[in-house]
Amino acid sequence: MSRFTIHDLATIIDARAASGGEASYTRKLLNKGSEQCAKKFGEEAVETVIAGIGNDRDHLIAESADLLFHLLVLLKSRGVKLEEVEATLAQRTTMSGLEEKASRKRD
Repeated sequence: MSRFTIHDLATIIDARAASGGEASYTRKLLNKGSEQCAKKFGEEAVETVIAGIGNDRDHLIAESADLLFHLLVLLKSRGVKLEEVEATLAQRTTMSGLEEKASRKRD
């Protein structure tokens, strides 16, 4: 059995974004613009938090899947590649979490 990865999902989102089909939820989200994609991601984040507070493991898994999907759609809407996020994560893992957080630029 092959393992489905977040890269597989990103590839599917890229393909659906490139299609002109009105049957694609991904395409419909992207057509609404980055702001709407961000709002939808935020809604999914709240739903994931609520599921995390609850005691239903399957609900948390389902909401987490929704969250990851909508994150990738948001990134796509802003022209950010998953590999760019991964590079930032890789860079951050070269030090402890506390050191990394302290080193971030403050506004």
